[in-house]
Amino acid sequence: MKIAILDDYQDAVRKLDCFQLLADHEVKVFNNTVRGLGQLASRLSEVDALVLIRERTRISSQLLDKLPHLRMISQTGKAGSHIDMAACTERGIAVLEGVGSPIAPAELTWALIMAAQRRIPQYVANLKQGAWQQSGLKTSALPPNFGLGQVLRGQTLGIWGYGKIGRLVAGYGKAFGMNVLIWGREHTREAAVADGYAVAESREALFEQSDVLSLHLRLHDDTRGIVTQDDLLRMKPTALFVNTSRAELLEENALIGALSHNRPGMVAIDVYESEPILQGYSLLRMENVICSPHIGYVEKESYELYFSAAFKNILAFDQGDTSSVANPEALQGGRRK
Repeated sequence: MKIAILDDYQDAVRKLDCFQLLADHEVKVFNNTVRGLGQLASRLSEVDALVLIRERTRISSQLLDKLPHLRMISQTGKAGSHIDMAACTERGIAVLEGVGSPIAPAELTWALIMAAQRRIPQYVANLKQGAWQQSGLKTSALPPNFGLGQVLRGQTLGIWGYGKIGRLVAGYGKAFGMNVLIWGREHTREAAVADGYAVAESREALFEQSDVLSLHLRLHDDTRGIVTQDDLLRMKPTALFVNTSRAELLEENALIGALSHNRPGMVAIDVYESEPILQGYSLLRMENVICSPHIGYVEKESYELYFSAAFKNILAFDQGDTSSVANPEALQGGRRK
C-alpha cells in the first residue's frame, strides 16, 4: 500500500515506536504544509491511504477528484469540518476515525494560564535582552502594576464547556485554590453541579466575574462565532482569556476588537483560523498576548496514541474491518479498488 502522512512539522512520526506498524508499506512523510490544490494533488496522486494530523490540511472535493487511487483517509483523533465528508462518501472513500485524549490539551491550557498570570514569557523575553526582572506591560492602557502578575489562589476560574478537557481544567483550578465557575448547555451545568462546582448565573456573568476564562467547546454550526466582542468587553481589565479549543468559536475580529479597548488585560491562545500563522500575525505583536503554535496535543505520548490508532485503522480496513469508518455510506457502492 502507498501511504502518505501530511504536515509532520517536526519530522517526529518516523521516530515513533508505532511507525513500525507500517514497515511493510511504502510511506511518504511530508514535513511542510502546502495549500495549493496542484501541489497537494501532485504529492498525493498515487497514494492509497492518507493520514491526516488533526486539522492541518483541508480535504476538499476538488482535491479528491485529483486522487484516483485514494481509498481511505485515516484521521488522527476525530474527523472534523476540514474533511468534506459528503465528497468522500460520494467517491467511495472511507474516512477512518481514531482516538484522542484530553490530558495533553488540558495540561497545555493550565501551562498557558500559569505562564500568563505570572507573565513568564514576557519576563524571559526581556531577560534575553538584558533586562532583569522586567515584564514590560507598563503601557498606561493597562492597570497599575499589571506587569507584576498575580497568583491563582482565590481567583475565579470561568470555564465555558464542561466536557473531558473542561473537567480536567476545573480540577486543576480547584487544586490551586481557585473558585471554579462553569457555563454551558443545561446538561453541562447539571454535570458541573453534580461534581460540586458553581454555575454562572448567566453567560454575561461568566465573562464579568471570571479572573481567568478558559474556552472548552466543540466547534460545530451552533458554536461557530459564539463568543462575541461584547462578551470579551465584559471581562475585567485584569482578566485573562484562554482559548485552546478552536479559533472559530470567536466571531471574526472579536479578540482584536476587544483588545483595542483594553479588555481583557491578557490573552493566551493556541489556535488560529488559518495555520501556520506568519511572523507578522497581529496578535504576535501584542505584548499582552501569548501565542503558542497549536501544541495542545503535541507531545510524545499523545502522538503514540493518535498515530498508533491511525495506522492500525489503515491496516484493519485493508483487511476488511470497517469498525473505524465514520462514513459507512461510502462502502455501499463498494470501496475503491
